Amino acid sequence: MRPAPGTPVVIRAASPDDAAGCAHVHHTSWVETYSRLLPEDHWESDTLERRTETWRRWLDGGAEVTVAEVSGRLVGIAISGPGRHVGDHRPVRDRELYSLYVLAAHHGTGIGQTLLDTVLAPGAPAQLWVAEANPRARRFYERNGFLPDGARFLDEDLDLAEVRHVR
Repeated sequence: MRPAPGTPVVIRAASPDDAAGCAHVHHTSWVETYSRLLPEDHWESDTLERRTETWRRWLDGGAEVTVAEVSGRLVGIAISGPGRHVGDHRPVRDRELYSLYVLAAHHGTGIGQTLLDTVLAPGAPAQLWVAEANPRARRFYERNGFLPDGARFLDEDLDLAEVRHVR
């Protein structure tokens, strides 16, 4: 459900108590975005329970995650860090956006923009990897100065192609 206009959005650092909420946003966003791209049997192992376990490990281990909260409920997550090697591709920027997910009901509210600007300073050089077949996300990143640089990686486990965007 979309928040009422004027409903405050709280942007804050995640704590270990946020594992279930982060897992919900992550899993639900994947279902909303990738259901048409991934085989049906993918969801037999990619479950909310499994994501919750992963998020508990990450947050208990000190992962730095930024969350967006509306009316006490997590609706978005973002993570950035040092640029990574992906497949055969060396990083081309020192900083990388690892993840940015916002529940579909909150698309277009500015929450994604706020999360991006919180984890990466606006205009700062950075890189990210995005599903090649996710035009909505690619347009969002392009509006923020990220452009594809020709690097492409095929995640063979998922049969999902990702392209690197840089600014």
